[in-house]
Amino acid sequence: MAWKARLARLRAEAERRFPVITALTGRLLSANLLDAATRLAAQAFLAAVPLLFAFAAFAPESVREQLRDSLRAVFGLTGGASRQLDQVLDESTDPELRETSGIIGLVVALLSATSFSRAMARVCERAWRLPKAGTRIAAWRWVVWLLVLVLVILFQAPVRDGFGAGLWLGTPLLFLVGTFVWLWTQRLLLAARVPWLALLPGALLASAASTALSLTARIYMPQALNRSLREYGSLGLVLALLSWLIVLSAAITFAVTIGAVLAQEPPLRRWLGAGRIKGDEAALKGSEDRQLKDGPADR
Repeated sequence: MAWKARLARLRAEAERRFPVITALTGRLLSANLLDAATRLAAQAFLAAVPLLFAFAAFAPESVREQLRDSLRAVFGLTGGASRQLDQVLDESTDPELRETSGIIGLVVALLSATSFSRAMARVCERAWRLPKAGTRIAAWRWVVWLLVLVLVILFQAPVRDGFGAGLWLGTPLLFLVGTFVWLWTQRLLLAARVPWLALLPGALLASAASTALSLTARIYMPQALNRSLREYGSLGLVLALLSWLIVLSAAITFAVTIGAVLAQEPPLRRWLGAGRIKGDEAALKGSEDRQLKDGPADR
């Protein structure tokens, strides 16, 4: 039993000397982050991607071309993968398809895509250990977040190119835009329950992660997509894209969670005003238990 007592003393000493590391380790191990990231990626693929193409079907030609350029810029699409993108966007503008789906179909796609918003909201709430916001408070936020996300994707090409100046300006611009987007995302989906400054560490980390992955995607993804297309056809594209979304979602989930821990621990807690935030563990546990019983809303 002596070794257990010694282990307990060492743990207590580590918690005293390194409270941030201890809190961070506990949060990362207890929040099922990989499960949340996988769910987030699945909802992005099943709900948000169809919304993007439904939006392209009703957008003017100039907007559709801008979307095409932005998607090529994000993934560095070339060869067969680029032609597949052209085919999907061209088929989405078919007049018969528009008549069949209509504006009602676009609205249905938007409402269906709120499952992605709900999954992102749960990531933020788990990071801050906050209970689920009421539907009346959160419903309009899910729709607004999706619409802004479509606009952010739409303007990826000019931002990445630094509006013609090149990557030397595009990269810091991409980081700044990402910081604002993830700062606003947390504030919106958390229903303004956390101060702006307290959300800044998570926004900076999420922006750094997404910027780094977006730059490496232009190196790795073209070869991966084209190879998957040659070997497995269209199914290969689906698998490659889903794999990339899982990596991106995991990076964002970990970044937001780490940012929440850093903001709530000394010395940042005092400077960022996060000391006033107290995640209600009982309410959070009760919210998750109700989701398991009734069926989670973000699945």
